[in-house]
Amino acid sequence: MSPRIWLLALATFVTGMAENITVGILPALADGLQVPLGIAGQLTTVFSLSFALAAPFSPLLTTRLPLRRLLCATLAIFALCNLAAALAPGYTALLVARIGMAATSALTCLTCTLMATRMVPEAQRGRAIGVIFMGICSSLVLGVPAGMLLCDVLGWRGVFTGLSVLAMAVLLMAWQGLPQLQSSERIALRSYVRHLRDSHLMAAQGVSLLMIAGHFTVFAYLAPYAHQVADIPLQWLAAVFAAFGIAGVSGGYVGGWMADRLGAGRSIALAPLLYLASLLVLPLSVGTPWWFLATMMLWGGLSWTTSPVVQSYLATRGPDTFPAGMSLNMSAMHLGVGLGSAIGGVVITGATLAATPWAGAALTALAAGLAFWSARPPAEPVFSKREPA
Repeated sequence: MSPRIWLLALATFVTGMAENITVGILPALADGLQVPLGIAGQLTTVFSLSFALAAPFSPLLTTRLPLRRLLCATLAIFALCNLAAALAPGYTALLVARIGMAATSALTCLTCTLMATRMVPEAQRGRAIGVIFMGICSSLVLGVPAGMLLCDVLGWRGVFTGLSVLAMAVLLMAWQGLPQLQSSERIALRSYVRHLRDSHLMAAQGVSLLMIAGHFTVFAYLAPYAHQVADIPLQWLAAVFAAFGIAGVSGGYVGGWMADRLGAGRSIALAPLLYLASLLVLPLSVGTPWWFLATMMLWGGLSWTTSPVVQSYLATRGPDTFPAGMSLNMSAMHLGVGLGSAIGGVVITGATLAATPWAGAALTALAAGLAFWSARPPAEPVFSKREPA
């Protein structure tokens, strides 16, 4: 894979870190801003919702500026938003800065994915998308510990300052190392309408939403599940999350490889089934820490195959609506995060923590049904022929 694709992945890694970086520094944020811990926690929620709302509008900008220039401008604004967060005098100012971070993160992910698909041959498109999602997955996994380490040394304001400096460094590398690709074709409203009216494409969007929801039904509560249900010692939890992260990062590339080798239709049908199997095995492995760790890594890896598989399907099945479909898919993913976390909370309240994998499996089973519908070949139009008189 071209080093330029890895540079695009680095850009998504930097901007993606902003989403979860506040999770590990919530006590410092609450103390520094003098707000309750629950209020400080909404900084992550606001980011996810803002990302989901901004993503559908991002393609409109890709039609007006050359893509390298757009990416560099977006990274510059992202850096300024983080600098504003570092200097924020209070909670409201930080909240506004987080909205700016989310909008620029959505535009970065979209632009990098679009550039990656145009910089490689069609036979390597799935793997290129997989590399981009390796960057996104890495950011979600490493954002929490990176934020905690920086906060211990520099304080919470130093965390956002560090993100700003890192974004500027990537900006300079992108300006020097990426080709000046021309902007995409103008995306009209009818592009979104055509995408929304295609039942196969919308089923694929449902696959993303439900599989991410099924994942976060468990992942949002993985620490207490691992300790209380799977009997993982507290001192192992950091290693457990590190192993899960490594597996998740590799899963992004595996998903892209599947799409290239098996084709978009077969891979979108297979990915949910593999993920469903791993999720069903997870509760069976509790009580044996090493077996649970191995099963959890398999689950983590398969969970991140979904995104590149679905993106590759959208590019293959609906190439004329791909920019619109890609932006809607990113919204679906972030909505899935919120939906899964909420369902997990309901399950824990109404049943037990041990029931979360079964609830996640139910959502994944629905995703598998939608995936099989997506994988069906489109119906051939039937034209009636008038009999000669």
